[in-house]
Amino acid sequence: MPEHVYEVIEIVGSSKTNIEDAVQNALNRAAQTHESIRWFQIVETRGYVENGKVAYWQVNLKIGSTIKN
Repeated sequence: MPEHVYEVIEIVGSSKTNIEDAVQNALNRAAQTHESIRWFQIVETRGYVENGKVAYWQVNLKIGSTIKN
């Protein structure tokens, strides 16, 4: 099995619903321009507050995709 080399990008996903949806939104968008996504790492989780309530969840991700030969 060959050793893998990865390209890493960092993006922020958001969702009005929950953290998991914020992650999935980020991965869906990244998949539109990056092939072979293999892993992600949550770097930071935060929320945006309006009128004393959570309006958006925001998740900062590092996403790794395999570099093609």
